[in-house]
Amino acid sequence: MSITKSLTLFLAVISLHFAYGQYTQTVRGKVFDNETKSPLAGVKLQVFTADSVKNLRAITDFDGLFEIPNVPIGKHELQTRFISYDNKTVTIIVQTGKETILEIPLQESFTEKAEVVVTARKKGETINELATVSAQQFSVEETNRYAGSRSDPARMASNFAGVQGADDSRNDIVVRGNSPLGIVYKVEGIDIPNPSHFAISGSSGGPVSILNNKILGNSDFFLSAFPAEYGNSISGVFDLKLRNGNNKHHEFTGQFGFLGTELLAEGPMSKTGKSSYLVMARYSTLSLFKTLGIQIGTDAVPEYGDAAFKFNWTLKKGGTLSAFGMGGKSNIEIKISEQTEYSTELYGEGDRDQYFGTSMGVTGLIYKKSINERTFFTSTLAYSYEEQHSHHDYLLRHVDTVNTDGETRYPIVVDSIYPLMGYQYSTGRILSYTAVNHKINKQHLVKFGLNAEYQMMNMLDSALTVDHSAFIRRWDYTGGAALIQPFVQWKWRVTENMDFTAGIHSQFYSMSESFSPAEPRLGWKYRMKNGNSIFAGAGLHSQMQPLYTYVYRLYDSVSQQYVLHNKKMDFTKSIHNVIGYEKIFSRNFQIKTEAYYQHLFNVPVSIHPSAFSLINQGSGFARFFPDSLQNTGTGYNYGIELTMQKFFDKSFFFLFSGSLYDSKYKGSDGVLRNTSYNGTYTFNLLAGKEFKINTKQSISLGIKMTYAGGKRYGYVDTAASNLLRELVFVDSALNERQFRDYFRFDLKVNWTYNAKNTTHEIGLDLVNLFNTKNLLGLAYAPNLANPSAEPIAEKQQLGFLPLFYYKIDFKFKEKE
Repeated sequence: MSITKSLTLFLAVISLHFAYGQYTQTVRGKVFDNETKSPLAGVKLQVFTADSVKNLRAITDFDGLFEIPNVPIGKHELQTRFISYDNKTVTIIVQTGKETILEIPLQESFTEKAEVVVTARKKGETINELATVSAQQFSVEETNRYAGSRSDPARMASNFAGVQGADDSRNDIVVRGNSPLGIVYKVEGIDIPNPSHFAISGSSGGPVSILNNKILGNSDFFLSAFPAEYGNSISGVFDLKLRNGNNKHHEFTGQFGFLGTELLAEGPMSKTGKSSYLVMARYSTLSLFKTLGIQIGTDAVPEYGDAAFKFNWTLKKGGTLSAFGMGGKSNIEIKISEQTEYSTELYGEGDRDQYFGTSMGVTGLIYKKSINERTFFTSTLAYSYEEQHSHHDYLLRHVDTVNTDGETRYPIVVDSIYPLMGYQYSTGRILSYTAVNHKINKQHLVKFGLNAEYQMMNMLDSALTVDHSAFIRRWDYTGGAALIQPFVQWKWRVTENMDFTAGIHSQFYSMSESFSPAEPRLGWKYRMKNGNSIFAGAGLHSQMQPLYTYVYRLYDSVSQQYVLHNKKMDFTKSIHNVIGYEKIFSRNFQIKTEAYYQHLFNVPVSIHPSAFSLINQGSGFARFFPDSLQNTGTGYNYGIELTMQKFFDKSFFFLFSGSLYDSKYKGSDGVLRNTSYNGTYTFNLLAGKEFKINTKQSISLGIKMTYAGGKRYGYVDTAASNLLRELVFVDSALNERQFRDYFRFDLKVNWTYNAKNTTHEIGLDLVNLFNTKNLLGLAYAPNLANPSAEPIAEKQQLGFLPLFYYKIDFKFKEKE
């Protein structure tokens, strides 16, 4: 019997045991001005249901708060109406296990109006009020329905036009042909370290995300030409917001699945409802199995765990104070020496045992306050820490031939094991973010602030020389540096249908003494009749290089000392230009197309003529070891994108995103080449349908299909690879070849049941359902059975992977 038939039969049998009836839940939240964040009192709200005639209405109080009790479970429309503000309608999903708590920003009307119906702005509009182009609201509820996303923000974002994530082993994302190095993650205004388990230093992705969408509120994702408050990025920005816990009732979530076993609790910290807590923790399910002695087919089990918290207090004199934190730790041991029989299927490199671990964490305080109805102040002070460590043991082995009872075996004999290399990088950061929003009047908004951090680095690395005769220290650095980023931004509502934004961002990095004094940012949007809009944007952006590349050292034969030859590397810089058109057919259906051109310059390339450029680095599990670099490299990206999206409102959603692009660069040899990320096209199709069984139960089906150009690679220099015992490509032929196209089809099935104060959910995410053999890359893998053979092996992408989970949400009902 097929998996789908078995699951359907199981759910049908289970459903016979559940009584039919109608449960309700409370819907509450806060309504505020989207520009000043000031609460709005007197806003009228009404819930419209398909099968209810109840009077489900409320009016916000002085603090902008509202509460609507006894709302039937299911999917409904919530409409807001307020004099002098545009009306807004949102789709809400009500379940028994958790209260529905909303934050609803409203846009002030351009002209004075009575309380009449005004066309609402489109669903999915960004939270940042200064964004006009290449931005997407990151709705956790919406994107959690995407098949194959694994509740990972980066994998969810890879479905957007202009974003590619065609690497099944990691969540690195390529935005408009740029290296994943260009991605920045921000939480409550501050930059955070790479939020991924098993994260290589300097990268922005990894196999498993530390971020958990259960603690996130709706957030923003920017692709290019972003507002002036965002800096140190030439590619994309995740601007993530942490949600508050329930401040009236205790609620709990438990989840057991292939990717982790997790617990979450939230609720009030006092009877007044002025404070709340939210805490969660997750641990690798495979590690739990290993601890319990359950065999899972391999000893190379990735061990990881993560946790997060947020405590929130409403202060007596107004404003809120929050304490937050998140972090994770991971470790894996890949012991090739324990292989007893010859096989070409290796978990890692075939000539060494590898031990690798990482950790990251960030904790801080957030203060927010409406100074008056036109001025809003926010400030975040935090400390972050990240650490990576690894060591490799080199193996000398040979394959024997043994005949036993007529059967030939090929046992592997380990002749010797000795240390090959090891490193430990750690970086602590003191971070601060302060910003002020001031609405001068209905037409003019100013936002200004400062983002600053101080980095404390400790980096140590040693490795054997090529002939394995002695150890050399490649990194040996302890020191600090500061990154300062002030900004100012202005928004002008020229007319009711036209917005214009302008801003200046500045950036200084003390280690390299790099200074970008004024980076202009511009945006414009004009909303025409019948839901048509045109928009454009431009900006100059800068980004520092990965920290460890500044302090990599080489021996100088003249001074007979080790020198930090790249310590004075300047910022990589980029000019973004975007134009676009959008058609909104209804609140829940839209079509958007954008065309862009990005010019990159000041890119670090090698001093001696070669194809090397930092523009190609940033993905995979390997560090890079640059020779002396100079900021003379260039590159460009251009393309066109199309998005067709129907948001999930009643029972169906779909998203089509397509991108055609070209990505080229020049190294110090002056030759124009494809970048490593020039796949030339990416197409995604996602769709989902919810089937309502009865008032308590529903089944959801979701699909995702991805078709993208294959990865770029070059010709292997076999002699150099054997000498250095790692893969080396012919410099002059870099990225001249391309793997076959990437294709993947995912299917997601969910069953949801609402019991009294409890919601159960069973899900099955069938990743790469057709088991398509996509290629990931090449690896250096000496052939023990035939040492003279070419030491190159193709690495396959992820095969068929069924991901099961069970989740329960439980609301603790206090006695009245």
